[in-house]
Amino acid sequence: MPRRRRRDEHGCEGYGGGSLKFGDMNIFPVSDGSFRLDGGAMFGVVPRAIWEKTNPPDEKNRVTLGLNPLLVQSDGTNILIDTGIGDKGDSKFNSLYGVEKDRTLTKSLAELGVKPGDIDIVICTHLHFDHAGGNTMREKGVLKPTFPNAKYIVQRGEWEAATNPNERTRASYRPEDFMPLMDAGVLELIEGDGEIAKGAAVFRTSGHNRDIQLVSIRSEGRTAVFLGDIIPTTTHLKLPFIMGYDLFPLDTLKAKKEILTQAAHDKWLLVFEHDPVATMGYIRFIDGNPEFEKVQ
Repeated sequence: MPRRRRRDEHGCEGYGGGSLKFGDMNIFPVSDGSFRLDGGAMFGVVPRAIWEKTNPPDEKNRVTLGLNPLLVQSDGTNILIDTGIGDKGDSKFNSLYGVEKDRTLTKSLAELGVKPGDIDIVICTHLHFDHAGGNTMREKGVLKPTFPNAKYIVQRGEWEAATNPNERTRASYRPEDFMPLMDAGVLELIEGDGEIAKGAAVFRTSGHNRDIQLVSIRSEGRTAVFLGDIIPTTTHLKLPFIMGYDLFPLDTLKAKKEILTQAAHDKWLLVFEHDPVATMGYIRFIDGNPEFEKVQ
């Protein structure tokens, strides 16, 4: 029996299994499980009494976060945006960050009939361990790219930051997540904005770090934006909710204002990388406050 399609009021067709027909492209939210980070760090200056209403913490004050990469199929090209936390962490690492692997990225892709060798492009929004951990894998003790036929797209400024971390940023980067890409010759460093494949482009911004790149997906008059760590969850749609991890919080605020204003006006589909419940949806402003409409 064929899967039943449904078209939302914005003209997007959804299928069973979490896929979305987006113009002449297909969008597939995939999962690498979940992990936990300190709630105070995730919500910055916002008091716990406010954020715990929507993001209840555990006994260690950690909140659950999704690991939600995105598969985009465009004109015969398989594009993967970020790769989750991977499976190279030891028991200490997994305990510290509350890593739960009810799903893994490779299994999530396999459910869609996509093998690691089928991925043509990996776009890394940045190289923190919860976004780039699945870039590489360990096979018989040797680190190698998880997606052997893909080119990995990274901002040059982010590469420089990752390979020359300071005392504040060092804990966010694990060299095993990205150095093997250079050794294997699959790394492509870019500077600034640009089209990566038909309908898929990156745009650089500052905020979470100096050179984070978000991804826009455009087809048949529609636009979707993969928000990375500029707006990691739907809770962060509210302007004051800015992570304590952000190196340039006022740049984050500026980027959020610009993105959300245009997203509401032009009906952009927003994709959230760390929300544990809602992967993507639309927003509109009511009395100056963003109201979220979940799609998946």
